Amino acid sequence: MKTSIILLLIISFFVSNHAFSQQLSSSSESPKFKTFYDFKVKTIDGKDFDLSTLKGKKVLVVNTASKCGNTPQYEILQKLYEKMDKSKFEIIGFPANNFLSQEPGSNADIKEFCTKNYGVTFPMMAKVSVCDYIYESHPIDPAKAKKVSTDEIYKWLTTKELNGVMDTQIEWNFQKFLIDENGHLVGTLSPKFAKELLMLQDWFSN
Repeated sequence: MKTSIILLLIISFFVSNHAFSQQLSSSSESPKFKTFYDFKVKTIDGKDFDLSTLKGKKVLVVNTASKCGNTPQYEILQKLYEKMDKSKFEIIGFPANNFLSQEPGSNADIKEFCTKNYGVTFPMMAKVSVCDYIYESHPIDPAKAKKVSTDEIYKWLTTKELNGVMDTQIEWNFQKFLIDENGHLVGTLSPKFAKELLMLQDWFSN
């Protein structure tokens, strides 16, 4: 019962944010915000990847790490990916080393790890910085962290001034962001939200 209530609250949050982002895009008086499609990133193999190629799909964006307590979520994400219609849904993984240095390897190391251990077939991007710090404590504390620069795509994901929807502080590895089929940010899910993703398949596929 508790899980069902939580899921209903989350879905309601998605719907309200989706309506709000649609309103932003359609109002002539609203400022023009970039969409997810306006960015280009690098794949884990170093190739250019234009996010505009995902137009018409809902996208789950997740920052990953190989040496984190949440790392087994790769298995859940892969299971979700295998169940979904790839013409309507995509998962994009962004490895990041921002939390307790839990993603220290090279792009080649990361690719080998997630493929060998979890059979990952969803697109993995090159390692990026998802926030302004490399945190060396948990809970996170900027006073015990090294200052770095956030990658452009994550600046957009986490800054209301850029995405037009919400500000978000990434809590840890495996935070999830939901993008609708028009490239608008819909909402975010905490790193702990994992198996519950499989219960949201209807939202992802509609």
